[in-house]
Amino acid sequence: MPATPPPSLKGRGARSNATGRYEKQVRETFDDGWEPSEPDQPPTPLKTELQPDRSRTIIARNDSPDIGFERSINPYRGCEHGCTYCYARPGHAYLGLSPGLDFETRLFFKADAPRLLQKELSRKGYRPERIHIGGVTDPYQPIERKLKITRQVLEVLERFNHPFSIITKSDLVTRDVDIIGRMAARDLAGTYISVTTLDRSLARAMEPRAATPARRIAAIRALAEAGVPVGVGFAPVIPGLNDHELEAVLEAAAEAGARSAMYVTLRLPLEIKDLFQEWLAEARPDRAARVMSLIRQSRGGKDYDAQWGSRMKGTGPVADLVGARFAAACKRLGLNREPRTVDLTQFRVPGAFSAQMDLFA
Repeated sequence: MPATPPPSLKGRGARSNATGRYEKQVRETFDDGWEPSEPDQPPTPLKTELQPDRSRTIIARNDSPDIGFERSINPYRGCEHGCTYCYARPGHAYLGLSPGLDFETRLFFKADAPRLLQKELSRKGYRPERIHIGGVTDPYQPIERKLKITRQVLEVLERFNHPFSIITKSDLVTRDVDIIGRMAARDLAGTYISVTTLDRSLARAMEPRAATPARRIAAIRALAEAGVPVGVGFAPVIPGLNDHELEAVLEAAAEAGARSAMYVTLRLPLEIKDLFQEWLAEARPDRAARVMSLIRQSRGGKDYDAQWGSRMKGTGPVADLVGARFAAACKRLGLNREPRTVDLTQFRVPGAFSAQMDLFA
């Protein structure tokens, strides 16, 4: 019988769980006709499964010319927020899992992150550069509330006076405003809050387990009131779906205290292309054709173009209009007036760590 996708699951973003691209065997869901049909019966909720990540290092490095940081820390692999468009989804295929539902239900946590970070920062010859926390998956996704790995990472960075930045779409970041505020007062910290829409209904469908838009705006306000440099990320811009909210999102963020802003146009590499279109056809069927048409107009007629220099913003009239609107709104609202800098000169290896690491020299 033909394969059929499972019914949408409450609180989950992906509509399918296709086998990862590196697997030799392909799994498909289908109806064999033996189970009784109960169309009104809700699907069984998927539980989140946690596994320890055995990484031997914690600071990741990249040399991509269109990414605004060279070093990053991601305390988790996979993300329970379940954002349908998440560019990190294809990474789960490297683990032998699906970028679909596996990505948001089978999560890996780096319990050794604080120890590994202390070890890396204490090495002789280490030179500090800003570390970006959350460049791949969200450091404040729901499991952080219990595991507190991100907070432990911040505690290490504070002991070393090491500069960092954070991006998240969770108001849980305000839990750590004590550390972030102290670091910001010494030009060692900054934050970005991602706000994709102010429409709670769209946010619930597109980012099912992330904080509501109102709570994200409240987080911007709380961080700003604590003296933390905070910006807003309108990302991703999805033409035909949320692009009309660009000015409204920037206005709400600026009113709450945001001092900077950025945007990224929707990216659909690898498996995300099919996953996003599955979601779009079910969640917004009336807009699906137009949205994909506008995306292709921004990507040279393709679903995605991975060229450096254009992959973050797109090309063509549609992309150019978004860029012009963004620039005009930032100018009007006073965003991005001052460059954000961090002080690298305060970095110090605490005495106890320095002496301990000398034993291994």
